Amino acid sequence: MRRRLDRTAVRATTAVAVGTALALALAGCGSSGGGAKDNGSGGDGSGGKGGSTAPTVQLPRLKGQKLQVTAVWTGPERENFVKVLDEFEKRTGATVDFVPSGDDMAGFIGSKVAGGGPPDLAMLQQVGVLGEFARKGWLKPLGAAAKAQLAKNYSKGWQDLGAHKGTPYGVYFKASNKSLVWYNAKAFDNAGTQEPKTWQDFLKTAQTLSESGVEPVSVGGADGWTLTDWFENIYLSQAGPEKYDQLAQHKIKWTDASVKQALTTLGRLFGRKDLLAGGNSGALQTDFPTSVTQTFSGDTPKAAMVSSADFAAANITQTKAKVGTDAKVFPFPAVGAKSPVVTGGDVAVALKDSKAAQALLTFLASTDAAKIWAQAGGFISPNKELDQAAYADGVMRRIAKALIAAGDDFRFDMSDQAPASFGGKPGQGEWKDLQDFLKNPKDIAGTQGRLEKDAAKSFGR
Repeated sequence: MRRRLDRTAVRATTAVAVGTALALALAGCGSSGGGAKDNGSGGDGSGGKGGSTAPTVQLPRLKGQKLQVTAVWTGPERENFVKVLDEFEKRTGATVDFVPSGDDMAGFIGSKVAGGGPPDLAMLQQVGVLGEFARKGWLKPLGAAAKAQLAKNYSKGWQDLGAHKGTPYGVYFKASNKSLVWYNAKAFDNAGTQEPKTWQDFLKTAQTLSESGVEPVSVGGADGWTLTDWFENIYLSQAGPEKYDQLAQHKIKWTDASVKQALTTLGRLFGRKDLLAGGNSGALQTDFPTSVTQTFSGDTPKAAMVSSADFAAANITQTKAKVGTDAKVFPFPAVGAKSPVVTGGDVAVALKDSKAAQALLTFLASTDAAKIWAQAGGFISPNKELDQAAYADGVMRRIAKALIAAGDDFRFDMSDQAPASFGGKPGQGEWKDLQDFLKNPKDIAGTQGRLEKDAAKSFGR
């Protein structure tokens, strides 16, 4: 059967507005010390993290009821999400069990449904998977209370991303800006280099860092999704938003000249093992959390930069580095005329129709739930009503403000829009094809051929 994305899942019309907003928002996060000065002090006049403590949503009493929730989160992300679930338990009397899904969320849920025991809620990372599950009849529509919170707190773009064929199924609890590069401020200072604004400058900066004795770029190639982020940022900036939408929906082939150009550009980094922490083989053996922590651990870090979303801040907190002072951030460098902005997110959906499941969806759509993780750090929310004072530091506050200011003008992660068999499974599809490319960056034509073959199979054309 032919698989097709619901067009409402790709609402954004331009990446320029959010790109400009992000560049302005991050302007104070560089060597001027803006991020450090604002750390918890509300540099935007908000008066520091916190804000109102009064509940904004009423929840039912659910004493004795049990819920199972699954998500891909591990480590500090899991710990922070459990804080949110703990508050839900406290306010309702329900018991919530968190079960990690592993990276293959679609496979995990599929096996549970087949066995007759799906979790009550799942935090999906892919628009394509939400549509796939909805078509199969696995998802339960949002109830009246959850829809009310959604309408109150979210822009139409985020509401549409959680819907399928006009029916609202999901709440985007956590968003991410995937067009960022985090860097070790001390390594930059020692090398005498500055934040690069273009791809050419980025490569020059990497070379300067290498000559200073620090391996420049950390890549978490063991997790194939990190490589899709590298490709998407380059492709969006270089080919533009219209081509991006066409490739995301497989309306143009992966053998297109624009893909060749993007892989060639990415190959200018991946083809230089001296610019990668541990070389190509080391990058392929490095998972995402390690790619971040090794950039900020110890007096002699294993890398100076790591391209990662805002949620890398949670991993940075596992080191002694301080976000905004030791760990700083700049927008992904412009390959074309503008820096790209690719967003992602985790959408809460119900697989069982119960009062408790709907109550948790309602809670996750509220500012009450978003505030808990915002205060813990490593999190931004698309909830436009969340008090910006809740964010843990000035850097995250600026990133979150840029996301909200952009409204519906953004581009969602391309691989997350695809069917899971192509864009969301370890060891196959785009993840595997780009890992093979990292292993052999000279094989551009072969990489394109494999990507097209796998995409055609998954999209059914």
